[in-house]
Amino acid sequence: MLTEVKELQNNSVLQLIEKVLNSSEKELTFKAPTGSGKTYMMADFINRVIAIEHDAIFLVSSLSKGDLARQNYEKFCDYANKKFFANIKPHLINSEIAGEERLFIPADFNTYVLPRDLYKEKSRIKAQGVLLNFFMQLRSCGKFIFLIKDECHIATKNLDDLIENFEKIINFSATPKLSRGQLPDVQVSEVDAVNAKLIKTIEWGEENDTIEYAINKFQIVKNAYRDKLNINPCMIIQISNKEKAEEELKSKVFPILEKPEYLDLKWMLIVDDPKKCNTNDVLKTKKIPVGKWKDYVKTEFANIDIIIFKMVIAEGWDIPRACMLFQIRDTKSKQLDEQVIGRVRRNPRLLDFETLDKSAQDLAMTAWVWGVTTEQHRKVYTVELKESANVIKNIKIQTTKLKPLAKQSAFDLQKFIDAKKNNLHNKSIFELGLKLKQANYEICNIIYDYATDYQKWRAAAELIDDITKKNKIFACDYENSMEANDEASFAITSHYADSGNYINIGDWVWKRRDKSDRFSFDSDAEKEWANILKTISSTSIAEMTPMQEEMFSLENQKETYLWGKNYLPNSAIKFEYYTNAVHSSYPDFVMKDKAGRIHIFEVKSINEGSKIGFDNATYEAKILELKRAYRQASKITKQIFYLPLIKDNVWQIMQFINGDERILSKEVFENFVQNI
Repeated sequence: MLTEVKELQNNSVLQLIEKVLNSSEKELTFKAPTGSGKTYMMADFINRVIAIEHDAIFLVSSLSKGDLARQNYEKFCDYANKKFFANIKPHLINSEIAGEERLFIPADFNTYVLPRDLYKEKSRIKAQGVLLNFFMQLRSCGKFIFLIKDECHIATKNLDDLIENFEKIINFSATPKLSRGQLPDVQVSEVDAVNAKLIKTIEWGEENDTIEYAINKFQIVKNAYRDKLNINPCMIIQISNKEKAEEELKSKVFPILEKPEYLDLKWMLIVDDPKKCNTNDVLKTKKIPVGKWKDYVKTEFANIDIIIFKMVIAEGWDIPRACMLFQIRDTKSKQLDEQVIGRVRRNPRLLDFETLDKSAQDLAMTAWVWGVTTEQHRKVYTVELKESANVIKNIKIQTTKLKPLAKQSAFDLQKFIDAKKNNLHNKSIFELGLKLKQANYEICNIIYDYATDYQKWRAAAELIDDITKKNKIFACDYENSMEANDEASFAITSHYADSGNYINIGDWVWKRRDKSDRFSFDSDAEKEWANILKTISSTSIAEMTPMQEEMFSLENQKETYLWGKNYLPNSAIKFEYYTNAVHSSYPDFVMKDKAGRIHIFEVKSINEGSKIGFDNATYEAKILELKRAYRQASKITKQIFYLPLIKDNVWQIMQFINGDERILSKEVFENFVQNI
């Protein structure tokens, strides 16, 4: 699994633990996009709290709808059995008893999953006082009870009469209800989840695209998925509820699917009434009970190409192979739209994403969506390169990467193991397997490349910690570990989310697909720096001599190609550095000056601490490591790197040229770029 994924999830869980244990607030909210591993982070949180406070007990209240409670329970069991979170002892509360027998909840577990509808007026579990008595028993034994409300945006008062029994209430949702006071105390932002490759970027369909157009697109994507990802993808079509559903099926869906050119596509219709569920997959799906259809269709090799559904799978249905959504119905619900979109945004190759080539990674990280008009959709803008062939030809960036420890000429794993033989502790194969599974990708590669048999695997796996330490020392030695990587340029197309930090720019590499020259930036610091580069670019153009213009080899509007924002989606402009694992720095801007020099900028602000969940120590550590990495990268690539830092509206600009570092003011920087 990608290091960025592990660190993002780990840091989010640590922030939540700190909030829960140190905040005076009774109720806290954790927000994470659908597909970002919310249940995994929930389990990690529970596991760590129990490790700190052995008397902690968790009640996880989950929707009964969509079997979310059972799904959560099964995941908790799986995590516990695989020793991911060994402190968790899960139990699913149910009311499946005969006759007048009294319900009973065993007290020898610490994580109880409750289908929310089991505890409501006139239910047996409430009428018999089972849950209340159970809590009183726990509290008399000195236990601390924490309530987790999964999918908290769904309104419920089921457990309100038990509130006084809970030490803390923690809301989990991708779409918490702000109107009910569910303001996120800790959140995994969508941008961070996309950057870490946890969830896909969305390619929005046009308003006038037909369902047939989308199905044709799916046919193309399906072949690519099979060839590049070894997965059968699926498309989801969402229809309306009740009376509109039949009309939409008859007039919009089946007339297309019944055309000769689409008869090979296998479809499945899932609705509330099992008797009305249907499929054309007679060889497989028809032979299994309707209740098993959801489980079958989730598997990566399932033959079902198109899933047609109503609201029935809005929450709690993980199907990573889904890559397209065509929404016919108009939900008029922001929460529902975001939940449904989440079905097609999961990374289908999360666990081995690093093994894919660039084209396969781009495919795995793209979702196609039609018919949904969310606030986010309205604020996403597609950008294209102006005269892309000229830009790519004339602005080439030399990227860098870090060599793995295995490529260090002085490192011999066999000799390393021989020298450490006295340190072996003879861990069980299960402990070693778990430790290896949790290790960084580069460490796994070192061990698996070496381990040609079981004995070698065991000897190397016993030394994972030592190898990891050795790898860190080598990776951080940039003079030896850093090397030139592929040349890159701006992506031909990209997109950005409107943040409100606007500048009108007509003289850079990008044009918006809607022809507007209004661009926005991720932060005030970025916006300020973009204004500086815009001014420099305009001044430089005016001062160009004919010979300098010829250096750029651009035919028309030469000023258009001087600089641009390095939009992250589809970007190959990146530089590797090391903080506990290998990370990629995607600089914010790239500029080519009138002398043909390449300038690379990663803009930072030390006023970022106002962000929710911001970790100042981590932020400063990253800046320090980027300084070291950029210094060496400037030496290898002969490009000029910058870390512009703003504090109280004053710029301090760290510049790296050929391995040397200087601190510049804004005025000195402008003079440096403009005066060759």
